[in-house]
Amino acid sequence: MNNLNYLTGATEVSYHCWLQYTKIEDEALVEHYQRYCQSLLVLGKSTIIESAVSELQKGLHSYLGSKPSIATQEINSAAIILGTADKVNNPIVNNELIDKLNDDGYIIKSVNENDRNILYLVGKSDIGVLYAAFHLLRLMASRKMVDNLSIIENPRNQFRMINQWDNMDGSIERGYSGQSIFYTDNQFSGDWERIKDYARLLSSVGINAISINNVNVFKVETNLITEQFLPDVAKTADIFRAYGIKTFLSINYASPIEVGKLETADPLNPEVEKWWQQKTKEIYSYIPDFGGFVVKADSEHRPGPFSYNRNHADGANVLAKALQPFGGVVIWRCFVYNCLQDWRDRSIDRAKAAYDNFKPLDGKFLDNVILQIKNGPMDFQVREPVSPLFGAMSETNQLIEFQVAQEYTGQQIDLCYLVPQWKEVLDFDTYAKGKQSEVKNIVDGSLFNFKYSGIAAVSNIGNDTNWTGNTLAQANLYGYGRLIWNPELSAEEIAEEWVEATFGHKQHVKEIILNMLMQSWPIYENYTAPLGVGWMINPGHHYGPNIDGYEYSVWGTYHFADHDGIGVDRTIATGTGYTGQYFRENADYYESLETCPDELLLFFHHVPYTYRLHSGKTVIQHIYDTHFEGVEQVKQLREMFTRLEKDLDKAIYANVLDRLERQLANAKEWRDKINTYFYRKSGINDEKNRMIY
Repeated sequence: MNNLNYLTGATEVSYHCWLQYTKIEDEALVEHYQRYCQSLLVLGKSTIIESAVSELQKGLHSYLGSKPSIATQEINSAAIILGTADKVNNPIVNNELIDKLNDDGYIIKSVNENDRNILYLVGKSDIGVLYAAFHLLRLMASRKMVDNLSIIENPRNQFRMINQWDNMDGSIERGYSGQSIFYTDNQFSGDWERIKDYARLLSSVGINAISINNVNVFKVETNLITEQFLPDVAKTADIFRAYGIKTFLSINYASPIEVGKLETADPLNPEVEKWWQQKTKEIYSYIPDFGGFVVKADSEHRPGPFSYNRNHADGANVLAKALQPFGGVVIWRCFVYNCLQDWRDRSIDRAKAAYDNFKPLDGKFLDNVILQIKNGPMDFQVREPVSPLFGAMSETNQLIEFQVAQEYTGQQIDLCYLVPQWKEVLDFDTYAKGKQSEVKNIVDGSLFNFKYSGIAAVSNIGNDTNWTGNTLAQANLYGYGRLIWNPELSAEEIAEEWVEATFGHKQHVKEIILNMLMQSWPIYENYTAPLGVGWMINPGHHYGPNIDGYEYSVWGTYHFADHDGIGVDRTIATGTGYTGQYFRENADYYESLETCPDELLLFFHHVPYTYRLHSGKTVIQHIYDTHFEGVEQVKQLREMFTRLEKDLDKAIYANVLDRLERQLANAKEWRDKINTYFYRKSGINDEKNRMIY
């Protein structure tokens, strides 16, 4: 166990998240597992194989009360045999099976050989062996039998990435779980053991890449690519490498000026190109398997190629050229818009910005550039449509970007399980190549045969004892990893796995927490911004209601509510033309009031308050009803959870109950401010005559 004396606010139980490996009390089940787990036969040697062995020893000891012995040659007892396919000399693991594996895939087979029970954990590579070990431990966490196992697993996505938004002063942009585990006081924290535990958590759900600093790269962080900090970056990379995770850095596009003392960062300047080549070579001398650069440029006051009248392809390609000899990639974020526009001008539409900036550049990026596109056209709202960039760029590698951190969905105070939202996005059919052109088939690379592709997300962890502020928010980190490994898993399957690994197997505990998670996203949506209009949230910190709030200035709002109606006209016929960025099937679907789904109505259309939804309710009555209902639903969440007081660790119970109390206060504030605003704006009474202040 780790020394947790420096941690506060919860317990060691919450610190270990879903890797608690709680002792199995069922003696028959213990006996069943022990028939396979008396020893580990380890075939091959690497730091990743060592991590797999260490994890199996830790888990099996905790589950069964005894630690398996280690062997490196044939043994006569029941055993787990683990190694890469080239090391396992057994017809059970044949070429036909191995050919079904991708680089990170694995096989788990249970067999009886010569009266011995054997579990084979075989990877195409050593990282597959580690993933197989975590899979076996996950089966045991769910108390599944391991007789007759024949599992072949491949991750669906090539890049399965976490983006840290950590700053070197120790703060985390959009961080809701304490301070950074990586940095403090403008230097590395030196908390290597905790960073290792984070690597274990990430690897256990299949994450294979991490960028370790904020995409907004300021003065101190700019120097992460210099000899001042590269030794500590390398030490961090060593820890993640042992768990199959590749390290990336977010960079400041103006680094040639700020670090290199050049007079320009123009990507077409030969001196700038040479500087990036030399700097990249230096980084790889410290970290031979460095993943590459994550770049936010020309958005929200960050520097980029626009300063030199160059485009995004120019900007990305100079970095890509420098990385090519080393096998590195550039991950170029598409969150680009003019944050100083006058939003009172209804012809200006922030939602169009990413498409307008990047669609004309399709095919102009080098093949080691990957565009990172937010799941929606705005900014991680509780409800928004899928970005039309997905499917629009058939010749450019792409990642989709989610946000595990709940910036606009309750900030890990309010409960909001996000896996159902992410599944909706991944299942969305773009019609880019006709039917079944779903987002998941674009970002896994299969639809357009991308060289590089996958999924990234903003992390939700900090140095709080339970990692995520609200213990229940651990479900989002776990769920993100499991979903991007296999997008066909249901949100409920994933939640049930997490609940069992975290809270055990009491049936009523499982049922209550599972119900809370599965209801939470619709509940949060009910008491916040209605019908897809988004925002209506406090500028700056993004928690709590501010109906006319806007981020950068006092210019207008996002919702265009007036006395007669509400919503943004994004149609081709009369509005901003945003619907025209989709392929015809979706463009027609959103363009028409008859077919536009209620939950996105106000994102696409400006309508009278008396407009009737497909549900039969008027818009104004829907606003009133959902906001009253949302408060009642949060009360029900709190009531459900209080039934678990005697079943949960006291600190975990107190932590979650405190968050639910704060969520209820937040929901009431949303209800009162939203309903009052729209009652005064519209002059229309609530049909149910409830009190609106």
